[in-house]
Formats: sequence, structure tokens, C-alpha cells
Amino acid sequence: MISYLLNKAFYALLTLFGVVTVIFFLFNVLPGDPAQMMLGQNEDSDQLALVKQKYGFDKPLSTQYLYYINDLSPISFHSKNEQDYTFLRKNKYAATNLFSTENTTVVLKFPYLRESFTKQGKKVSQVLAETLPNTFVLAISAITIAMFLGVVLGIVSALKKDTFLDKAIQIFSTVGMSVPSFFSAILFAWFFGYVLHKYTNLEMTGSLYELDDYGENMHIKWKNLILPAIVLGIRPLAVIIQLMRNSLLEVFNQDYIRTARAKGLREFQIIKKHAIKNALNPVVTAISGWFASMLAGAVFVEYIFGWNGLGKEIVNALNTLDLPVIMGAVLIIAILFVMINIFVDIIYTWLDPKVTLK
Repeated sequence: MISYLLNKAFYALLTLFGVVTVIFFLFNVLPGDPAQMMLGQNEDSDQLALVKQKYGFDKPLSTQYLYYINDLSPISFHSKNEQDYTFLRKNKYAATNLFSTENTTVVLKFPYLRESFTKQGKKVSQVLAETLPNTFVLAISAITIAMFLGVVLGIVSALKKDTFLDKAIQIFSTVGMSVPSFFSAILFAWFFGYVLHKYTNLEMTGSLYELDDYGENMHIKWKNLILPAIVLGIRPLAVIIQLMRNSLLEVFNQDYIRTARAKGLREFQIIKKHAIKNALNPVVTAISGWFASMLAGAVFVEYIFGWNGLGKEIVNALNTLDLPVIMGAVLIIAILFVMINIFVDIIYTWLDPKVTLK
């Protein structure tokens, strides 16, 4: 297990290094001056020069790239010259000094994702910390709905193969996979949040935390989670139904299932103790992929329902060309994908003892 985790950690670091390199050069060749974006309408030549010097925008792109790697690295090098971008300012981040030379200080710190261009110097880590938990709650709720209903309906569909019920479930899953999320979001928001509002008491838009009527305190509104969670869960639900049905039908044809039936075990016991566990491998793969993409930001769903999550923040950052927020969000998404893939590999060993971690 330890050698497996070390091996995975090494390849994860290589993957993240590649992601960091791609997003840096991709977003830094876009038109526009980052210093002008930060200053907005208050720009003048002196301020522009100061901002470029402070954030290293006056340096060649290769030097800026090294600055960015230095910001992200837990162990980073900092100049003792106050005019240098790498000078360790107190308001930048908390750091622990490791050692110093005549011109350089080496410190241990948390990765620094820089500051937002449009949020008055607010750190990207703060922006992500405020939005990612909302997306996490939404993703957990959606994947739970999809997983529970998908497994149950997939089992029912397999047991009632080629019956009317099976065909009805297959039609539902096919429609669920083919309907775009943004269309489902608009339809559900209009129908349940507007047409049937007096019966459902649901709103067309709303986030997890909202201000009270006096605009003073934030409070949780769980009902705002219902519609976006259902809409976000429709497509993975449809996929899980299909995978569970097909996988279970394949397992039913295995010799050990026939042996269990020959021994006189009840169908419920066969499904519970033997069939389901072995049929879940492709389902777990699908769930992990969908969950990772949901954590990456359900962009259309969050934006349409006004859910203040990572997806909505990414849309806003793209509209305003807030490059540090976009780059930070992409990096966080990559980290989540890597972590979830490792976690899924570990789950496989529990589902199938023949699977070993190497």
C-alpha cells in the first residue's frame, strides 16, 4: 500500500506540474494587460508601472512562469530586495523560515494562488474556500440521489428484463442521458420554481447561504438545494441505471451465481451477498468520474440556479478575465481528479479481492 501511494504521489505531482505549465502559458498568451485589469478605470502610467513591478508583470514570460512555480511550491525562495516580486511581504501568506543566505530566504508555506484581479486584492484561496464547499454539498447531494436511485432501478431493470417495467426504465435512462443539463435546469426552475411555486414552495434561484430579510445575518436554506441536486443528478442517474443493469445481467450468467441458486439460496440473498458487490465495479468507475466532474463545477446548473459554487465562480471569472481565479480553479479541479482516482483504486480492492495495488 505504501509503495502504491508513493508511486501514485509521484505521478500525481508530474500530472499537476503539467497542468500548472499548460494553464500558465495558455492564459498568459491571452490578449489584455493583467495590470490594467487590476487597476480598472483608476489606471495611470505611474500606478501601472508600480503594479507591474509588484506582481512581476514587467518580467519576461519565462521569469513570470518561475515566479508562479515558486508561489505554488510549498518550499519557495524569496529575495531580500523589497523591489523584487519574490520579496516576502507580511500580507502575502504565512511562512516558516527554513534558512537564509545573503540575498535569499528559503521558507515553508502553503501554496500561494495569488490574488483576484477583480475582487480588490482578495486572495484566490479565499475565493475558492468560499465557493468550493457549496459545490461539494451540491455534488454530494446529486451523486447520492443518482447512486441510490440508479442502483435500485438498475437492479429492478435487470430482474424484470424485457418486461414493460424494464423498457420504461430504459426509456427514462436514455432520455436522461440525452437531455443537456442546462435545458433540464431551465425546465425544472421554471416548472417547479415558478409554475408550481405555491405547491412546492421552491424558488427558481437561490444558494445554500442567503441573507435574512434584514440583510444582516446569513442562514442556510436547504430547500434551495433540492432542484439543482436533482437536475445535476439526472445524467449520472441515467448512466448508473444502464451500467448496473448490464453489469448485473452479466454477473447473473456467472457459474458461482448458478451454483448459489442450485444450493437453494433465495434470490434476495444471491443478489445481496454475491451479485451486487461484483456488479458494482463499472458503477464505481462511473460514479467517481461524475463526482469529480461535479466537484469541478457544475457550471450550467450552478449559474442557472444562482448557486454560489465553483462553477458559477468560474463563469464570472471568465466573463471578467480574472486569470488568477481561473488558473486556481483549474488547478484545484486537477487535484480533485487525482485524489478521487486514487480513492477509487482503493475502493476496487474492497469490491474485488483479486485487485491488488501495485
